[in-house]
Amino acid sequence: MAATIQVENLEIVGRRGKGEELPIVRNVSFSVQRGEMLALIGESGSGKTTVALSLLGHIRSGCRIAGGTIRVAGYDVTALTPHERRSMRGRVISYVAQNAGSAFNPALSIMRQVVEPALVHRILPRRELEARAVSLFRVLALPEPETIGERYPGELSGGQLQRLMAAMALMTDPEVVIFDEPTTALDVTTQIEVLAVFKEVFAERGITGVYVTHDLSVVSQIADHAVVLKDGAIRETGTVSKILFQPEDPYSQALLAAAEPRSRQTDLAKRPAQPALLDVRKLVVGYGQATSAGLPEKVIVNHVSFSVPKGGMLGVIGESGCGKSTLARAISGLQPWAAGELFLNGASLAGSVRERTPEQRRHLQLVAQNADSVLNPSKPIGKTLERVVRFYSGLKGEAATRRVNELLDMVRLSPALASRLPSELSGGQKQRINFARALAADPQIVLCDEITAALDTVVAAAILDLMKELQRDLGLSFIFITHDLHALQSICDRVAVLYAGQAVEVGPASTLGKGVHHPYTRLLHDSVPLMEPGWLEATQRRRLAEATPVTTLNPLSPDPELCCFLARCSDRVGGLCDRVPPPVLSVSQGSSVLCHLPASIRPEFLS
Repeated sequence: MAATIQVENLEIVGRRGKGEELPIVRNVSFSVQRGEMLALIGESGSGKTTVALSLLGHIRSGCRIAGGTIRVAGYDVTALTPHERRSMRGRVISYVAQNAGSAFNPALSIMRQVVEPALVHRILPRRELEARAVSLFRVLALPEPETIGERYPGELSGGQLQRLMAAMALMTDPEVVIFDEPTTALDVTTQIEVLAVFKEVFAERGITGVYVTHDLSVVSQIADHAVVLKDGAIRETGTVSKILFQPEDPYSQALLAAAEPRSRQTDLAKRPAQPALLDVRKLVVGYGQATSAGLPEKVIVNHVSFSVPKGGMLGVIGESGCGKSTLARAISGLQPWAAGELFLNGASLAGSVRERTPEQRRHLQLVAQNADSVLNPSKPIGKTLERVVRFYSGLKGEAATRRVNELLDMVRLSPALASRLPSELSGGQKQRINFARALAADPQIVLCDEITAALDTVVAAAILDLMKELQRDLGLSFIFITHDLHALQSICDRVAVLYAGQAVEVGPASTLGKGVHHPYTRLLHDSVPLMEPGWLEATQRRRLAEATPVTTLNPLSPDPELCCFLARCSDRVGGLCDRVPPPVLSVSQGSSVLCHLPASIRPEFLS
């Protein structure tokens, strides 16, 4: 039986300007049988996405297929005309890109864009396609599936847009789907649901898939076979069990070592208490007209409070859409807030960055989640960094160039990359440039919004190590916004857990997974994928068994004063949780928990 995907001796070369051609992909061969999932793994720049895109007959500008053959679902991709390739894409093979934010047209509604591929290929009439789209929205655990299609990309979170891209890819019932880091932007609880849906859809429809990722725990749950790439060449191939548990190549072994969870070895009790560098007090951020209570019609961040000491590292974690990025934008002065106060070094911060002093703007920097949105595509990265250096430090000429090279070295990039455009860099490289851009201001505190989400395990580990070095050597403070619990625990002193815009728990990061926690914190901890075969199915079965039907309680009140996690909480108590607002309780490990807490908790756990 012929394989659905057959790649033999693939060679891809590229040229910059008028220079000579250089190899990008070298002698790559693999096959994927019908209904199987192949994982392409490797660090940023290893050629994973280049190989994946070649299956659609797409080669980036300045590159070409120099040798080899690609066969997909009976089509010889390398022999097709441009028209034939366009006809195949979206109908026979679909693609889910890594960066959903840049893939959607901000001026068009979601529904219009999701059904467009199926309309182009005349799969079904529009009305039937819209009904199919709503069904996919529901399956992919998107909020308000009946009406989300009426919204625009700018109104949705990154994780929601990523799931909508998956819905778009499945609209045409393709034989092959290429997933390029599809769960990168998803929090761990949503990731479980989406991965489970993917597996179910693949099994039901016999879809063949290629899954590009750097998350080895996800590989263990979703893929049958794996190909390890480095510098465009295959280092090792085999079943997922062989690659993850019996790797032979030293590079495969290094990837696995970097993926191992690491706990921070800081003894906080021995560290002298530091004054608050940043103080956030009862911050409220939202959209729409003010209500009679003076709050926005749509509240995104709801009375959140925490502080970050000098040299401290606070992690902010929560699901997609919980308000993490909105919180970062408000703190950085890019999003006005409706209530609350912010203080930096004891001085009040204005709501707009334009109204802050030059020193305040310099001392508080933001590293955005999407590097493409902040890097000028027409300027070499060296010029982008030089502009920031010149603005904040007044350096020019050779002095500015030396500083740019120092910044590139700090984020583990070669100074030779300074002449390249953002489009010539991988996603991980662009994110490191984004980080270097913030460091160019010599800040006191940096807000890092999902900066490791798009990075492979090796590079992400290096970035986390860099953050710890900067914290130790320069006394730099961080707010590290993430949905990666392992990354958070490896570098953060404290953690704020957000759910539906509220800080349901604030406490030491080292205590996560032990002691008493908010039910949502426990859910996050238990949702981190383990590198164990069958973990996904076992977790889904356990959750279904533990779920408490809402009908066993009194009708859930829409009262915003009640617990925001009420409808999903397996520990909720009828007559209490659905009637009395949750108090803020202190527990023995030093956390503040917004919860009644189960009655079974022993008194000694409470402070």
